[in-house]
Amino acid sequence: MAKFKLEYIWLDGYQPTQSLRSKTKIVSNFDGQLESCPMWSFDGSSTEQAPGNSSDCLLEPVAIFPDPDRKNAYLVMCEVLSPDGTPHPSNGRATIEDDDNDFWFGFEQEYFLWNPDTNLPLGFPEKGYPAPQGQYYCSVGAKNAFGREIVEEHLDFCLDAGINVEGINAEVATGQWEFQVFAKGAKAAGDQVWVARYLLERTAEKYGVAINWHCKPIKGDWNGSGMHANFSNGVLRTCGSKDVYESICDAFRPFIKEHIAVYGADNELRLTGKHETQSIDKFSFGVSDRGASIRIPIATVENGWKGWLEDRRPNSAADPYKVAARIIKTVKTADVLAIA
Repeated sequence: MAKFKLEYIWLDGYQPTQSLRSKTKIVSNFDGQLESCPMWSFDGSSTEQAPGNSSDCLLEPVAIFPDPDRKNAYLVMCEVLSPDGTPHPSNGRATIEDDDNDFWFGFEQEYFLWNPDTNLPLGFPEKGYPAPQGQYYCSVGAKNAFGREIVEEHLDFCLDAGINVEGINAEVATGQWEFQVFAKGAKAAGDQVWVARYLLERTAEKYGVAINWHCKPIKGDWNGSGMHANFSNGVLRTCGSKDVYESICDAFRPFIKEHIAVYGADNELRLTGKHETQSIDKFSFGVSDRGASIRIPIATVENGWKGWLEDRRPNSAADPYKVAARIIKTVKTADVLAIA
């Protein structure tokens, strides 16, 4: 009888930034289908999700991917439910209102490869500083690119798992990298980002390297880490109207605090108005403006105002589920949608 490993993955209840958790379930004669993954449970008192005297939380499988690094294994992304079957308060996925998958998301996930022995990014000397940022972006060579073997292995794992990774590149700071994930449907996009993060953590673990998701782990004249959220819906993809685009962008203006609340902890350290950011307490949009809150890509304009928008404010540690949920809610407030 064949045995299979199902790696159940979920988000814990730590605040302000949730962490990934996982554990392995062994099943027999598994057919690889999500519907065949049984509900499971875990000790929520160990993950800040339940008290010790009533500690069971439920794991509901919501997405499945072949595990590219283990034989007869699958990665199972799960939502956390309370014992009564309702979404747990830590469950950001359940807040997404996109049942028809009209919204598409492309997340640009930045991160630092981190040396746990020096508590510094890969490539940083133990004393002093490396050369100023600039030469590291999309770089090549041992003086500029650090940890490429981890990044390349992670890319292969994502592709083998069926995650829709659209690219990778070295970023502007030493030891900083990025991968991009696109999916049709906000929940699918969030699932794929979280599983890609999980695979990155597990890949780096083999090399004795940590992943630092913090938005500004190095103080000074270094770029922070973001998770730019590219998004569209049917209106943005087809309207062909500058006025419609500007109306949708303007719908974000009254909700600065609501967006920042779910765009990642410590974002004030990153959104300073410098290093290709707008200040955290201001809102702006513009064509091809990387210093704006929302950038209108030049490709959208050249395509006759049919395309997408990029919210540049979410940071690298933000929950893509919560980011997507808030963007969808704001876009749906735009009056133009009622008449489009």
